[in-house]
Amino acid sequence: MSSPLAVVVKGWPRLSETFIAQELVALEAAGHQFEIWSLRFPTDTKRHPLHDKLRAKVRYLPEYLHQEPMRVLRALRVARRLPGFGKALAIWKADFGRDRTRNRVRRFGQACVMATELPAETRGLYAHFLHTPSSVARYAAIMRGLPWAFSAHAKDIWTSPEWELREKLEDPALGATFGATCTAFGAEYLRGLSKDPARIDLIYHGLDLTRFPAAPDKPLRAVGDPMHLLSVGRLVEKKGFDRLIDALALLPDRLDWRWTHVGGGDLKSEMSAHAERVGIADRVDWLGACDQPQVIKAMHAADLFVLPSRVAQDGDRDGLPNVLMEAASQHLPILSTPVSAIPEFIDNGTHGLLSDDQPQALADAILSVADDPANASDMADAALIRLKSDFGMTPGITRLSARLTQLCGDP
Repeated sequence: MSSPLAVVVKGWPRLSETFIAQELVALEAAGHQFEIWSLRFPTDTKRHPLHDKLRAKVRYLPEYLHQEPMRVLRALRVARRLPGFGKALAIWKADFGRDRTRNRVRRFGQACVMATELPAETRGLYAHFLHTPSSVARYAAIMRGLPWAFSAHAKDIWTSPEWELREKLEDPALGATFGATCTAFGAEYLRGLSKDPARIDLIYHGLDLTRFPAAPDKPLRAVGDPMHLLSVGRLVEKKGFDRLIDALALLPDRLDWRWTHVGGGDLKSEMSAHAERVGIADRVDWLGACDQPQVIKAMHAADLFVLPSRVAQDGDRDGLPNVLMEAASQHLPILSTPVSAIPEFIDNGTHGLLSDDQPQALADAILSVADDPANASDMADAALIRLKSDFGMTPGITRLSARLTQLCGDP
């Protein structure tokens, strides 16, 4: 039976969040009916083919309250008559007292708009990310007297204050009915904050292999041949690309290498300047944000996939980046770091290499792959086998579908 559901996301569509698009397309295929409520308007100029498969209606909340003042004021007037408005307002006041920011004000205004504009048949709210989207979903759900749930990922877990996480995991009357998270590392942390750990489900995103071509049959690279490295990820601190640039500058002259980076991010000019300073700019290609076919084409041209994730100064870190599984699907050897949940997919030396994130360690790991192509190919074989056996999309979608059906009160 279909579930009238409201799905709250940060922005739609977003090239960097294919895991959300993959999940929502699969939930539609499983029979769920929902609308997407986006807190932000799209900023990417491209779309993945996956985004075009989704049939759900997308509604955009006021990204900034001053941009749609009449819509916000109208919502406030109507929301005051909703049965749970007083309770939601009291919770928001307590939240604002501990986080006196414009973002916290915006969350409540967006929640009022959402609560007053939700279709009458809505029976549950489901938010992707445990920080801002879950706050909006929580306030709106309390106003309307509806259950809500969340899916937590990485930054939302590790940069949110503990008091806020605990309160969102409280009694279902005020907190989430259930929470899903995509790594065992994150699940253990959230269960430790919850009075009822069973409400936190470990649901791996997995990978829908039907979206990807079969791995190409490439000849084994020979020792001494040019080596093409590829990275895909936003240019932000936690991805560690600054240290990779330093590592590339340490590679010996005997290795003929080239590095291609795919992704946007706030640090683009800083990273580009850094590559200039260390003298490798002529060996680097910055492709910017790309759609899935472009990413796959870049993977087919590469000899090694590198993602040097690390913990940022504010505590932000990756979970289990889907791009590692995408690289594995294309039989691309992987070099990453043992941060967060990455070791849940890659056993060091078996499915890829997990290096310390310091430049010299990364450089040594790159050289070890360059000097032993046969071993690199064996690790790529093992990663592809593990992906197919343990990290397919179907088990997670089956579990999430059941939880959302229960959330919305369907039999």
